[in-house]
Amino acid sequence: MKIQPLKEAFQAIADPVRADQMKAYLKGQFEFYGIPASGRRQVQKEWFLKLNAKSEPVDLEFVRACWAEEEREFQYLAIDYLRLKQKELNGSHIPLLIDLVLTKSWWDTVDMLASAIIGGILLGKPELIGEYPDQWIEDENLWLRRTAILFQLKYREAMDFERLQRYCLKTQGEKEFFIRKAIGWILREASKQNQEEVKLILSAGEFSGLTIREASKYIDK
Repeated sequence: MKIQPLKEAFQAIADPVRADQMKAYLKGQFEFYGIPASGRRQVQKEWFLKLNAKSEPVDLEFVRACWAEEEREFQYLAIDYLRLKQKELNGSHIPLLIDLVLTKSWWDTVDMLASAIIGGILLGKPELIGEYPDQWIEDENLWLRRTAILFQLKYREAMDFERLQRYCLKTQGEKEFFIRKAIGWILREASKQNQEEVKLILSAGEFSGLTIREASKYIDK
């Protein structure tokens, strides 16, 4: 798929004032057209329908082209496209997804890649977890560690609590905000399935106040 028509459609509804606000929200790291998510998704929906994108093979060059664009809306577009094609994604796509995690990295893209896309692949291919998340949790790159922590975020009853505890204890002493926040977030979601398991994890480590506050939100006092 070509991105030029999408670029023109985005430019037509760009809002410079909103763009400045969105840029400031992400600490000035990325440029924006200033399009709200609803407007962007309407443009995407029309374009995907026109090209029958749901039925066509996964277009990895389209994903790469979107990621190379300066405006952040194109990275969001790439993620929505990958979610549209989720059922076609498999282990062979993980190297590309790792590249996306490591490029233009911030929580807004990393979290969706980790929980919705990579997590979806690994849920169907658990034999790959040892090859990927078990290695990422040891990596010096904080976004790969965050991906390892969050890939089970939507697993619900499929949550592997033994692995979750291992990852949380491995990273419990980190000062990095995005890691402490991620541990609390995944434990909060896990507590919806099994509060006792989460209590055991919290009691087994020395977690930050931030992590404990996040993790304990749904735990019975």
